[in-house]
Amino acid sequence: MQTLQGLTVWVLPVLFAITLHEAAHGYAALVCGDTTAQRAGRLSVNPLRHVDPFGTVILPAVSYFAGGFLFGYAKPVPVNFGALKRPRLDMIFVAFAGPLTNIVLASLSIFLFARLTPLMPPWAQLFVLRNLQNSVSINLILAIFNLLPIPPLDGGRIVTGLLPARLASRFAKLEEVGILILLGLLVLIPMLGAQLHMNFNILAPVIQYPLNWLGTLLVQLFG
Repeated sequence: MQTLQGLTVWVLPVLFAITLHEAAHGYAALVCGDTTAQRAGRLSVNPLRHVDPFGTVILPAVSYFAGGFLFGYAKPVPVNFGALKRPRLDMIFVAFAGPLTNIVLASLSIFLFARLTPLMPPWAQLFVLRNLQNSVSINLILAIFNLLPIPPLDGGRIVTGLLPARLASRFAKLEEVGILILLGLLVLIPMLGAQLHMNFNILAPVIQYPLNWLGTLLVQLFG
């Protein structure tokens, strides 16, 4: 029962974070001339439109019950980069729209945490506080993680748009093995380190510094 109660304060923040992240990609693509996401019905804030059975349901549940944290992803929004008005520049805009949305959500959560919760009745205050705390954490982690320069993450697409055409073409090919690279960095290398009684968690310090910096900045601005 305690585990289920703990899970309830994670569900809404996770759904909002991944749903609006994906919808933002679709809206940005539409602004830039690509109607693929619109025709696929993905310009929606309805979480069911973006749910991936494994990434949004099974993986978060397993990660929470196994390790006490939530990790997951939504069904990627389809984007036809060839239909964009300025493909290379617009690719950067479309890719950055997702992480930017998460930063906005984190900022809103910090503002509500500071301004709204003190006005709430005690019986609702703790539940709302924990939801907002989790919303800040999830959205900032999702934003920073997705900005890592590894295709198919948003950061990888941004780098592809910034590189000269020849280098961009070569870099984009990493997308074929990008998931394997992420799996190695997130799971396999840390597991190897644990077996050797050493800390091989490479991504933790890479994410932690910008996470702390951005979180502190947003608290100063909106808290």
